[in-house]
Formats: sequence, structure tokens, C-alpha cells
Amino acid sequence: MRTVGDRRREPDERGWLRGAPPPRWVRVLPVVLLVAVVVAELVSPDRLDIGFLLGAIPPLAVLSYGPLMTALLGVLVVVALTVPALRLDRPGDTDLLTVAFVALLSVFVSFVRSHRDAQLDTERTVAEAVQCAVVPPLPERVGTIACTGLYRAAERGTLVGGDFFDVREGRHGVRAVMGDVQGHGLGAVATVVSLLGAFREAALDLPELSAVASRMNRRLVVDSAGVRHAELFATAVLLEFSPDARSVRIVACGHAGPVLLRGGQVTEIGVPVGVPLGLGLGVGGPPRETTVTLGPGDRLFLASDGVWEARDASGSFYPLLARLTEFAEEEPAALNQRIWTDLEQQCGPVGDDVTMLVLTPSPTAA
Repeated sequence: MRTVGDRRREPDERGWLRGAPPPRWVRVLPVVLLVAVVVAELVSPDRLDIGFLLGAIPPLAVLSYGPLMTALLGVLVVVALTVPALRLDRPGDTDLLTVAFVALLSVFVSFVRSHRDAQLDTERTVAEAVQCAVVPPLPERVGTIACTGLYRAAERGTLVGGDFFDVREGRHGVRAVMGDVQGHGLGAVATVVSLLGAFREAALDLPELSAVASRMNRRLVVDSAGVRHAELFATAVLLEFSPDARSVRIVACGHAGPVLLRGGQVTEIGVPVGVPLGLGLGVGGPPRETTVTLGPGDRLFLASDGVWEARDASGSFYPLLARLTEFAEEEPAALNQRIWTDLEQQCGPVGDDVTMLVLTPSPTAA
């Protein structure tokens, strides 16, 4: 299971213009520029008159360094401009005052930026902890089921959006859920919290899988009752593995069912898709359940609408089943990553939350 600390040690995907540490070339640029200007003037037989370039060093230092290093570079610039042997334009008092003022201003800006960055780092750490509490990382195994998931939120800079999944073991077996609430991004997190809470409680207590779906539906109905024109709904697919992991029951509420990977073959399981949660579930009776027999080596692949409904530039849907067939022999973690990489290559930036889950049962002897 990955922790917040594990995530912080991973490569930062935000980009240095979006809060990540600057790349190495940005950090060395002020020093390289100072050395390059000084060396160029010293080795040139003629005066180059390029000392004005040194005035850019303190502002460049602000991008990478704190106030102390920025001040040191500012002092080096002033010294370089005033040492006659360096022949750097012999600036007058006005020019020196201008450079000194820019250096002092850069130190102030660096001080403000450093404190702002520290505050943002703290807030990001807190946000990661909160988001991990909302949708904790999956353990590698829950009972007789090996679990591997991949989650990519549509809203950049966040870890949780409108998709959710969870796998829990209780007295009624191992139960799993994948869902997609209306909308995505931070505005959908509150609904995700409610649905996951309802699932986790119902999965432990209720004997019927359809009753778990009904409990989640009631949670949405109650949450939207006091909001006029809320139209709050979510799609979800729920699974319940038998104690020996030789079969699985499936209930789909407006969500695509799982795909069975067996012996290199890919089969989309025909599951009756009922009404989404929050839109009158149970009006025509409880959701219909489908039971599938499982054997050694079988795997179940689940994906959210961000995968099933992704389109390329021509408007064609992403060929998920064909890609699953191509990558069927991959290990579960590699399979998720291959699909995600291929999805980005074919469809470009995906505008919806993307969630994938591979569940690998380990059937016991009869």
C-alpha cells in the first residue's frame, strides 16, 4: 500500500511552472551566466560591452534560490561590475545603484516566494493526506483477491476526482465497487465520500449485493433531498466474490460491467445495466445480479467512463477491448499502465477522470 510519503518520493508530474521544483538548467543558469560573461570579457582582445547581462542574474536567481543565495549572487554581480580588471563596462554610480536596487528587490521577491512555496508544500501535504483518507490506496491483496488499481483525476493538481473504487472483505465475502459520480474534480469529492462511506458500511452488514447498491442509492437520494434541482446521481458496478473465489456476482447501476481476461482471451461480461444510483433505483425492483464462474488465472478488468468513452481526434471511441486483447498477457500493474499510456497516445489529454482496476481471484480447491 502506498502512503503519502511514497507519493512524495515519486517524480513530480506537475511541471516546474505548476509548483514543482525547477529543473537543473534553471538552477545553474545564473551561475553559468555570471561565469560566461566574466570569462568572455577576460579572453576577448576587444571590449565586448556585455556587462549589462549581469543585471539579469538576481531576477533569474529568484526562480530557484532562497533569499540568501539570491543576495550572494547579487553581491557577486556588483563586485564583478566594480573590479577594473574585469573590464565590465566600468558602470557609473547610477548604473550600480540600479543593479543594487534590482538585487535587493530580487532578494525580497525570493523571500516572499520561498515562504509561499513552503506554505503550498504544507497545503499539498495536507491535501494528499485528506485525499488518501477519502480514497486510500488499494492493498495488494484483499482476502483471496489480488488488487491493482490506477487512478488519474481529470482536474490537474488533484489526486481525487469524481471516480472511486474500493475493495473490502467482510463476513459475506470480498466485495468491490467502482463508480463515477456526476461531474469531476474537487466538486465531486463530497459525493465520493458519501458513496464510499455507504458502501463500506453496507458491504460489512448486508447479505445481498443488490441491497448494498440500494443503500448507496439511498445515500445519494438523502444528500440531494435538500438541494433544489440537484440531479445528483452516480454510476457504479459492484462485485461480490464467493468465499472460495470460484464465482463472482455482479450488479451494474448505469455503469459498464467488468471484462473477463481468461487464457489470453478477452470477454465483455454481459451484465444487465440498471438505473444509475440516485435516479430511482428500485422502482422496477432490486438491481439484477449476474453470476460468473471463475477459474485459475482469470482476471477481471474494470474501467470508468473516462476509458470506455474516450475519443480520438476523429471522434472514434478508444478500442478498449482490442487493446486489452493485445496486452492480455501483461501483469496487472503493467496492464493498467499500458492501457493508460496507449489511451493518452491515441486520444491525447483525457478530459474525464480515468480509473482502472484489475482483480485477480485465487480460487481454492472445491
